[in-house]
Amino acid sequence: MDEIIFIDKPKCITSFDVIAALRRKLGIKRIGHAGTLDPFATGLLIIGIGAGTKKLKEFEAMSKTYVMDVLLGKQTDTGDPEGKIIDEKKVGDIKLAAVEKILKEMEGELELPIPQYSAVKHKGLPLYKYARRGIKIEQKFRTTKIFRLELLEIVKDDGETVLRVEMDCEKGTYARAVGEELGKRLGFPAMLVELRRTKIGGIDVEQARRLDEIR
Repeated sequence: MDEIIFIDKPKCITSFDVIAALRRKLGIKRIGHAGTLDPFATGLLIIGIGAGTKKLKEFEAMSKTYVMDVLLGKQTDTGDPEGKIIDEKKVGDIKLAAVEKILKEMEGELELPIPQYSAVKHKGLPLYKYARRGIKIEQKFRTTKIFRLELLEIVKDDGETVLRVEMDCEKGTYARAVGEELGKRLGFPAMLVELRRTKIGGIDVEQARRLDEIR
């Protein structure tokens, strides 16, 4: 077995679930990953096995590429389909040029709120644990760098408007926060309904294997 493998994470499982499954399949306990993906997200997960866990830091520092489906007109408390709707607004006609202009303005350094449902720690506990208990913590912000935001298409289906956007960004960028910020600048609540990590550095998800292909 290689020390580093690439997995195409499926939807509805956590990154730790992938690790747990690999431990069962391979009979090896020392396994880790470089960069968590939320349960609803899919895509490239870099796995270190045995001595390969020591190499994960170099992958963690690499830039990331995501394809995001941003639903306009609804916002949840988690910023994704797993949360409760906290805001809704009817969406009218969306101009392509207006979206592209805002995406261009969001490139570069951008200060964004850290999602309440995140693993960032406050007094030793991840923020999501406070959020699940209904405990409000003062909003924290992080300055991140977005290298490219490109509109791939505007999808209108069953009365809903979804912006499909490709993003190149530095590590530590919260795609959910980017989606919400895009909606805010367009004048609408927003949330991610799909998220796929397609690249880490020069490694493409096309090089990855499905979890059920690992023996």
